[in-house]
Amino acid sequence: MFVALTITPYLGYIFLREKDKNTSTSSATDEEKPEKPLEETRIYKFYQKFERPLIESSAKRWLFLGLTFILLMGSMVMFFTNAVVVKMLPFDNKNEFQVVIDMPEGTTLERTAVVAKEISQYLSTRPEVVNYQNYIGTSAPITFNGLVRHYDLRGGSNMADIQVNLIDKGERSAQSHDIAKLLRPDIQKIASKYNANVKLVEVPPGPPVLSTLVAEIYGPDYDKQMEIANEVQNILKNTEDVVDVDWMVEADQKEFQFTIDKEKAMLYGVAPKQIAYTMNMALSNRPLTVLYDEDAVNQIGLVLALDEKEKSTIQDISQLKVKSQQGNLVPIADLVTITEMTNAKSIYRKNQKRVVYVLADMAGELESPAYAILGMEDKLKAIPLPQGYEINEMYLGQPEYEDDYTVKWDGEWQITLEVFRDLGIAFLGAIILIYILIVGWFQNFKAPIVMMVAIPLSMIGIILGHWLMGAFFTATSFIGMIALAGIMVRNSVLLIDFINLRLEEGVPLKQAAIEAGAVRTTPILLTAGTVVIGAFVILFDPIFQGLAISLMGGTIVSTVLTLLVVPLVYYMIERKNHK
Repeated sequence: MFVALTITPYLGYIFLREKDKNTSTSSATDEEKPEKPLEETRIYKFYQKFERPLIESSAKRWLFLGLTFILLMGSMVMFFTNAVVVKMLPFDNKNEFQVVIDMPEGTTLERTAVVAKEISQYLSTRPEVVNYQNYIGTSAPITFNGLVRHYDLRGGSNMADIQVNLIDKGERSAQSHDIAKLLRPDIQKIASKYNANVKLVEVPPGPPVLSTLVAEIYGPDYDKQMEIANEVQNILKNTEDVVDVDWMVEADQKEFQFTIDKEKAMLYGVAPKQIAYTMNMALSNRPLTVLYDEDAVNQIGLVLALDEKEKSTIQDISQLKVKSQQGNLVPIADLVTITEMTNAKSIYRKNQKRVVYVLADMAGELESPAYAILGMEDKLKAIPLPQGYEINEMYLGQPEYEDDYTVKWDGEWQITLEVFRDLGIAFLGAIILIYILIVGWFQNFKAPIVMMVAIPLSMIGIILGHWLMGAFFTATSFIGMIALAGIMVRNSVLLIDFINLRLEEGVPLKQAAIEAGAVRTTPILLTAGTVVIGAFVILFDPIFQGLAISLMGGTIVSTVLTLLVVPLVYYMIERKNHK
């Protein structure tokens, strides 16, 4: 604006004065050509052909406005028919993804390695895969997923990661998300053979969430919470486009409790702590002392360990012997009672409230978690609960009390809800500020409403643009819509300001409205053209595509409709004052 008001006029003066001199010289010799009247210009004739019938015919006017309104409502309905899908951010195009393998608790490292090896052998046959690395019993080197999904904390004999590197995105047409979707069915077939839970995890485009789809189950009884979580897991497995369903509950694992019969042990001349110490030494594989080595930087431990075959079954362990005070070797089995139990499961807490997490991802036609969650209420109500309890559903925050069972939807859904809510409030605030600004300048309450008609008209182009491109309506699309509001209102201000100038010169309202459209069409189209060309450069970026579509589609449709609708509506509300 500073450049436009200072430097541009100065440069205009510098460069146009030479033209002015040439014009003055030629006018002295040649007869000056009369300037062509506005009514004879091509733009005026073209614009009048469309606008005059609307102004003069009440039936045509209402038909046109009615069709425009139907078009606006029809485009808005596309959100509800899933023709245009709402999502926080689209999938990014990366050169990698991760295969995360979870076997049932207690699975040996060797068996986990077999699953990882078979999956990696399948990956090696795929032309999209450059190379891969297997990490058995430990996590892959920390990535963005490690930071936001805590994959860097994974470890254990039943866990494995495969880091998969793809062909560079510049050398392939398919996005990394499409490649992951293509490979998932075959990898899941291999996983089902070994009763493994395998997930194909892409690098998220932005939101730092535990998973795309997260259900948090709260309640008064933890065992019942786990039952409800299992039901939610089954519901998600049967929900279309939901994949990689898992939960943060360990599989049942046997635990054997050795309870020492103290009285019997004392009769044998064995102290109870002697039994505990012997078992600890036999099973813990800890160093007894260190090896003396002058050249060693770190101490080298001498580990006392039983052979694997001597401690692989409960029967072997129970046959370990302790020395009594009399010098006899007594088997532990004679001094203990062995009880088989189920190992206690981990308890997760969020803000000091006990919670069970169910995780899932999206892949398919509708890849937004919003559509998987909507309509869940009836399915959740069907979950059996103890007498007097009911299941509640939450989308934001956390239940204040744990006296009832609650399923709280988290993950990308919550970020989507929060971002669109905050952007919506910001958009409303922007509209109110624009209205106040225009009222202050025009000293009129009705004219600003007419000017702001351009804002909803831009929605037609924005939504239709996303539908034609098959793109998600994302947070960047919403930002484009907010940015476009100011640009489109400026076009309306140009039109109405010109109408008012012509009215002050004594031109009839009907003629002033047509002249405004004809005269202002060129600068408005030039403004629209600069916006469209400027946005085109980001049209093919996976993340910022929504911003480009909003700016391009909204500008094209809104500009065309604004040139016709704004002068027409202004004529309709002002005609009584200018008869």
